Amino acid sequence: MFSRRLVKHVQPDQLLPRPQQSSTEHTAPTTQSFVPEAGGSVLVMLTPDRASGTVTAQVQDPRLPALTVTDQGVTRGDGIFETLMATPGQGQDGAGFHLRKSAAHLARLAASAEATQIPVPSEQDWRDGIAAGLGVFAAGNPGRAAVVKLVATRGPEAAPGGGHYGGGLDAGGLDSSAPSGPARVEQLTGTYWALVSPVSEASSHARETGLKVLLLDRGYESGVQERAPWLLLGAKTLSYAVNMAAMRHAKSQGADDVIFTSSDGKVLEGPTSTVLMARRVPRADGTQGVELITPLRRNGILPGTSQGVIFAAAERAGWELGYGPLVPDDLMDADGLWLVSSVRLVAPVTHLDGVELTVDHELTEQLSAFLAEDLDPGSHGPVD
Repeated sequence: MFSRRLVKHVQPDQLLPRPQQSSTEHTAPTTQSFVPEAGGSVLVMLTPDRASGTVTAQVQDPRLPALTVTDQGVTRGDGIFETLMATPGQGQDGAGFHLRKSAAHLARLAASAEATQIPVPSEQDWRDGIAAGLGVFAAGNPGRAAVVKLVATRGPEAAPGGGHYGGGLDAGGLDSSAPSGPARVEQLTGTYWALVSPVSEASSHARETGLKVLLLDRGYESGVQERAPWLLLGAKTLSYAVNMAAMRHAKSQGADDVIFTSSDGKVLEGPTSTVLMARRVPRADGTQGVELITPLRRNGILPGTSQGVIFAAAERAGWELGYGPLVPDDLMDADGLWLVSSVRLVAPVTHLDGVELTVDHELTEQLSAFLAEDLDPGSHGPVD
């Protein structure tokens, strides 16, 4: 016999005793009041205001609730993002910080928005939000470099333009370079924020010690992006579960990172980085030149902002440049192999599938110098 139990329905505020309000209790911070502790982060929510036709940047403590649990960026990974490096004391691009490759990152964010049909704030709105976050970050972290993560989701499922399959953009799309205004703001049905955080020590460690890397099959052949654009292989989306699973597998095998290959044997990219390789080549005058190569973009890889800046500087220095296609044997035979990204910068690969590789320290230093020049990538940028 089963006993019958009575279930008493209670109101949400009955589940826990309501704490007494005190004069020292933390209240919702504003741009003027919140300063992070040393090593702390800053959140800036970009909120469309349809009444004024503008986007408001509100600084918040990232430890406080900010998203609804129905936001599709959380429930479905339906969103896009970019990650930038901000270095202090080198410019006035945001509260005394220099935002490295900012134009390229914002252009790639706009391209990802177009691919996913997620309407996003204007470039100036993003820049205003970044500047607000960096200003507050610097107050709690003086002289410290920052990672700036920009995120746009499709928004809550019940929001206008949301829903399981809601696109949010009409057939004409949305010009991300257009200024804010009532017409543009009316389309912003998603959720938008910038998170400013300190650069982790692990990033510099990888640059100094190098990386042990595994080659892993991504499971797609190299031409799949042209046949199946809905896979979004060239967009920087929040759907990173596969990439993180690959990284965990690498760690379990004693490696640090991964280079994906296609099912037909072409080299693609890392889960969070772009692949670069170099060959030293003899010149007709008896001197030695350098050929710098990255995988073929149309093979469904994310165009790298760091790669674009490095290529622009290398071209100016007289290096030969190439865009694949590459196979694993090319990497094994290279005079140098690196994984490059916006935060970790230029990290040499020391081992590939357990095989020790030669690390060319001179080339590594030169690539790092090229990246630091932060040139306009031009035709090598993330958006053709």
